[in-house]
Amino acid sequence: HPIGITELMYPLLQAYDSVMIESDVEFGGIDQKFNCLMGRELQQMMGQPAQHVFFTPLLVGTDGKMKMSKSLDNYIAVDDPPNEMYGKVMSLPDDLIMDYFELITDVPDDELNEYRKALSTDSINPMFLKKRLAHEIVVEFHDVEAADVAQTAFEKQFQMRRVPDDIQDIRISFDEYIDPSIERSSSDLLEAITVDVSNIVMGPVGLAHILSHYGIVKSNSDAKRLINQGAIKIIYPDGQEYIYKEGMYIRDKMIIEIIDGMIIKVGKRRFAKIINTDKTD
Repeated sequence: HPIGITELMYPLLQAYDSVMIESDVEFGGIDQKFNCLMGRELQQMMGQPAQHVFFTPLLVGTDGKMKMSKSLDNYIAVDDPPNEMYGKVMSLPDDLIMDYFELITDVPDDELNEYRKALSTDSINPMFLKKRLAHEIVVEFHDVEAADVAQTAFEKQFQMRRVPDDIQDIRISFDEYIDPSIERSSSDLLEAITVDVSNIVMGPVGLAHILSHYGIVKSNSDAKRLINQGAIKIIYPDGQEYIYKEGMYIRDKMIIEIIDGMIIKVGKRRFAKIINTDKTD
């Protein structure tokens, strides 16, 4: 297989760093073994003592397959909000629990050994350990109070199947968006509106407009991607839930219904509630 010249030059340039600073010790991930050892070789060729090299295991990302990387979008950011950080840790595969305990937390080794034994004998529920892990990690990057709040929110949202209390409001003037060509004789459609009627009111476009325009997702294309993946759930005020996907219509109607009080769930952790600003008490 062909090898690019940059692949050959990179280890040499990294090794030259060690020569220039006359490095005594270099730390690196285990995937940097060749590059770090190249530093030892070049130092000796330049008449310097060879540096010592220490390697650390790689932290596998939330996908459970590749090393954690922003470019792979399988990472937990150190500045993630507590609730989001907690939720991402809870989404980890069970076989990563002990690696995260060991590499990220300060839980004593004796305690971790007990956890390993318990997991190997199925004498402990992995969910219990994962919640402990998520709490420890949020404490590391925020504080105990934030970790407690995040844990309570997770238990309400996922274990009790409840919508969190502190969700984003999408405040819309229904009068500005309403399409007068649609009849509204049915009482359950009295407050329904269609979004972005100047363009398209069928399919996923209107919903994509809502998600991107009000900052629930980054862009229209991001919203359409999530829609196509079936990652958008509509929760109506009467409690009925629908997963929205391209080629499907909410409640089998050929329009997108945006109803006062309905909740849009994006992925596992993002929620937004539609509020009709024209409605008066």
